[in-house]
Amino acid sequence: MKEFIQKAAFSVGFDACGFAKAEELTDDAAFLRSWLDAGMNGDMQYLERNFEKRTDPRRMVPGCKTVIVLLLNFFPEQVQNLHSHKIAKYAYPETDYHYVIREKLQKLEQKIADEFGNDCFASEFQHSFIDSAPVLERRWAQKAGLGWIGKHTQLIAPGFGSYVFIATLMLNRELNAYDEPIRDRCGTCTKCIAACPTQALQPEILDARKCISYLTIETKSEVPEELKEKLSGYMVGCDICADVCPWNKKWSVSHLHDELKPSEAILTWNDDDWERADGEQLRRTFRKSAIMRALKNQRKV
Repeated sequence: MKEFIQKAAFSVGFDACGFAKAEELTDDAAFLRSWLDAGMNGDMQYLERNFEKRTDPRRMVPGCKTVIVLLLNFFPEQVQNLHSHKIAKYAYPETDYHYVIREKLQKLEQKIADEFGNDCFASEFQHSFIDSAPVLERRWAQKAGLGWIGKHTQLIAPGFGSYVFIATLMLNRELNAYDEPIRDRCGTCTKCIAACPTQALQPEILDARKCISYLTIETKSEVPEELKEKLSGYMVGCDICADVCPWNKKWSVSHLHDELKPSEAILTWNDDDWERADGEQLRRTFRKSAIMRALKNQRKV
């Protein structure tokens, strides 16, 4: 079953596939509780909800015995206009990655169902997820042998680096063998921590309230004056800590997914284009893009 699912995952376009035994993440639960108690989630109150489900997939999807983790490389071949408001690489594609991955997941689920029956899924309702449900995707990717969580709190996947989307699929079948976690390979390197303009990073800890990605995407509050000048030109998200990572410099390779082709506007617009664009033009240009969430929070559309 494991071999079949791996081959099926590659055939529908995923770049990596790993398997982990479903269990309670006790260490992560303790860390998450302390992180939330410290208020580091900022305006992201949704992270406080469904705590038990977030730290144990069996509570979220009854019957779950196996967590399948899938990666999709999104590192772009082309770069933005250097004289433009900066956009994080995850938001380059014309089409929001959620739609791209959902289609691949549906194809994978159908292949699994055709081979093993619909009853192999842990729920007859939703049993696959893309960062829109209470799932600790990076920890499950680490447990499934697909990488380790770096000091910048992102997954670092051998062969790809940290420019990967993560999806999960829950099965109610227990496997004979699961993948072994990869040990932490960051060592004494602290380049990501040193590079963060807002000092949002400590080793393996991110204070979201200071993170440029949070400040440009998540929060609906006014950005504190002392942080506005440290946004480093980013309008949506931030890649600074990932860009300086030696493992990314070694492993990041351009993706081969036509569905993730970059928006022409991302590649060609300059600062003046962004400043001149009104809400209607932004909606028309980025209507299918992951950028829309940030633009709505910034009240630009």
